[in-house]
Amino acid sequence: MGRYRFRIAGVAAPSHNPNNDPASGSHRDEWGSRFGFILATIGSAAGIGNIWRFSYVAGENGGGAFLLVYFIAVILVGLPLVLAELAVGRATHRDAVGAYAVLAPGTRWHLVGRIAVFAAFLILAYYAVVAGWALKYFVGSVDGSLWVSTSAGYGAFFESFIGRAYEPIFWQGAMVAVTVLVVMRGVRRGIEFANKILMPLLAVLVLALAVWGVFQPGAGEGLAFLFAPDWSALTRSDVYLAAMGQAFFSLGVGMSIFVTYGSYLAGKQPMGRAAGAIVVGDTAIAIFAGIAIFTTVFAFGHDPAAGPQLAFITLPQIFLAIPAGKFLGPLFFALLVAGAITSMVSILEVPVAFLVRRYSVSRRIVAPAVGFAMFLVGIPASLGFGLWADVNWQGRGILDTMDFVASNILLPLGGVAVAVFVGWRWLWRREVREAQIDGAWLYTIWLWLLRLVAPALILAIMIHAASTL
Repeated sequence: MGRYRFRIAGVAAPSHNPNNDPASGSHRDEWGSRFGFILATIGSAAGIGNIWRFSYVAGENGGGAFLLVYFIAVILVGLPLVLAELAVGRATHRDAVGAYAVLAPGTRWHLVGRIAVFAAFLILAYYAVVAGWALKYFVGSVDGSLWVSTSAGYGAFFESFIGRAYEPIFWQGAMVAVTVLVVMRGVRRGIEFANKILMPLLAVLVLALAVWGVFQPGAGEGLAFLFAPDWSALTRSDVYLAAMGQAFFSLGVGMSIFVTYGSYLAGKQPMGRAAGAIVVGDTAIAIFAGIAIFTTVFAFGHDPAAGPQLAFITLPQIFLAIPAGKFLGPLFFALLVAGAITSMVSILEVPVAFLVRRYSVSRRIVAPAVGFAMFLVGIPASLGFGLWADVNWQGRGILDTMDFVASNILLPLGGVAVAVFVGWRWLWRREVREAQIDGAWLYTIWLWLLRLVAPALILAIMIHAASTL
């Protein structure tokens, strides 16, 4: 299974109309409601990374011990950075690059946004590959082909599928096409509308699967694994680094998703509570997905530390072996597909919003062009398990390498830059009001988390990543 031990950042952002430069006073698309904004921002983070990656990383790093450190990292790193990005977007009503150009004119801080745009482009290129696998499994579980193609076992079935030359590219392209269609329709009619459908569906699916798992014989062992920490695991440095990395990347900070989404807010809506709702919603979906997966895995005697194969090998084997499996299988893979779409929409919106403003071109032109370019860049990642399986860097395949560069270099670099900019460069008294922090003591805590704690923890992740080169 070492050939595909990649990591996926759970990851979203809103849209613009043509000629949407707020500095010129022209019309710019906005969220139709605060509820739609909250759903879209939670959806931006609650993707495949939260449902699939969270479970296998937790399984590999001690379950409950990992979860404890993850909670701490979400509070110390994730929440401050989400609030910082929202405040930047809300204050400027600009895209990722334009926001920093407005707040720090005549400086090079706009490079923070440019790094975010590039990171979003790169991440969606390979994220769509894994999303395509989820779509393939969903369709196969519905039409029955997934259940009759397993004479050699799901390990062989999965490796055979991802090793094919063209079929994975087809499913990758299908997910990109759906994402482009949503983003083309704009913020209210596209992104917000899609999230109002997909996010409640995602929540219902994850809750249904979690409830089913809890009532399985032996499920208590899975719950204990997830919620009762093995304290000895806390002596391992890799548990801390894995938890901090998952907290950071599952929220999608560092890609300016929340800058972009915050820029579509009208009026003076509070950012503090919105940031809290986003982090709580994102974390809740990850935990319920973990409950669904670990209770099922333990109930049927499988290994919780099976890694990325949990979703595409272990769980299908379980679904095939139980009477309700042919009903639960489609639900689980529908969950993966719904989460993938909400995240892919937000990632695509980051470069689309920038290019629409920069070149005053309609999103109906920009979204398909960027989507097609991302699709082309993602093809080598798809072929990296078949025709180009021998292409590697430092033992990493093509998809692993793309993910390593994005997740361990570009996103942490962007996260540190956001923390330093907001904490040391931008937070004047007037801008504090944009963040809508109630209470001087809360503002002080937020400020020093941004100034010291978040950069230190993110740099620890980057140093660890550098040590693996």
